[in-house]
Amino acid sequence: MNRVSKIFKVDDITSFKKKLFNWSNNFEVSVYLDSNNYKSKIEDYETILCVDIHSKLPYTKEKSLDKLDNYINQTKDWIFGYFSYDLKNEIEDLKSDNIDKFDIPNIFFFQPKKIWLISNSSIEALYLDGNQIQDDWIEINSINSSLNFTNSNKIQLQERLNKEQYQDKIKKLLDHIKRGDIYEANYCMEWFSENSKIVPNEVYLRLNEISKTPMSAYFKNQNFHLLSSSPERYIKRENDRIVSQPIKGTSRRDSDDFIDMKLMKELHVNPKERSENIMIVDLIRNDLSKFSITGSVEVKELCKVYSFKQVHQMISTIESKVKHDLTCVEIIKSTFPMGSMTGAPKIRALEIIEDLEVSTRGLYSGALGYIKPSGDFDFNVIIRSLIYDSVTNYLSFHVGSAITSKSDVFKEYEECLLKAKAMISVLQ
Repeated sequence: MNRVSKIFKVDDITSFKKKLFNWSNNFEVSVYLDSNNYKSKIEDYETILCVDIHSKLPYTKEKSLDKLDNYINQTKDWIFGYFSYDLKNEIEDLKSDNIDKFDIPNIFFFQPKKIWLISNSSIEALYLDGNQIQDDWIEINSINSSLNFTNSNKIQLQERLNKEQYQDKIKKLLDHIKRGDIYEANYCMEWFSENSKIVPNEVYLRLNEISKTPMSAYFKNQNFHLLSSSPERYIKRENDRIVSQPIKGTSRRDSDDFIDMKLMKELHVNPKERSENIMIVDLIRNDLSKFSITGSVEVKELCKVYSFKQVHQMISTIESKVKHDLTCVEIIKSTFPMGSMTGAPKIRALEIIEDLEVSTRGLYSGALGYIKPSGDFDFNVIIRSLIYDSVTNYLSFHVGSAITSKSDVFKEYEECLLKAKAMISVLQ
């Protein structure tokens, strides 16, 4: 489908981004993707916003990827959306019987009427109806770039598992590892609040301000909201190039520069954290090899430590080459869910995780992003994220860590608290 394109220039990109985000609140459905000026050779855009539905994939929990493949072929246009973690149940012979407070489809994608792309100092509007571009440009620029935050009560959060219950689950997981069932598994637990009222767009801006992560995202579908400060890329395609960037290994930041640098260096050489990361790198190399050109899978960066506002993270970058006719759906089938959120071997880890976790992950551990008409795509991993239903007033987030034979149950719980820090602080 052809879109009308128009290029604009502004002096202050930061101010324009704020206006654009505020403008998007006029629509029932929107996706806002922000790299927060993170400098990377992999990024195409600084920010993407899309609003308003032209068409969408119907609610689906069966043959979802086949339906998505048909939808991509029908629209031949930009589409935005997510893969829920429970898509795994369709890809493999798995099931989920745990607590589920969000009745969401395994896949949701839509074709927006209006798209804004920001790259460096250039702004591009891509509209199905080009006659609306100029009016919207004027309206966006008339909006106040500041947002007056609403004073709200502290949210009362509950842990789905208390400290002792969590540690008991980890001990059972370690038993599986000792028996040789698995080598590593990412175990997660939920924090939640019932009957909570928040202003989602305001909370997202607060969360993004204190985190400043490169795969940040805000998604709204009427009453359903995702507020994500994810630092992790699941998978990206650019022509014949595939990139995946798993995160395994986390350390706190410190306000003292000397101590902060010491923490960063300690993370880089930590044998447990490195082994976690390398196990997942091997898993992803295996996933990519299923569809990549033989001999093209390559680890570009291994266990490199990157610093974000809240934490230091150990990230590896794996790339491969693919044939031009390989579809997005074929790639997702071979790689989802992201290795960093599962374990090794992947299928057995998924089974054990489902048995030991208490609540369904839902959108958490899934992926949000876009697919271009060319077939290129980019998806984050949905972590460090709040999920909120403004009708039921149910608020939730998950945190987790990778468990290996070297794991200490006390330290794993502390790592979960570290990852929960940003979400808790914006709510309380």
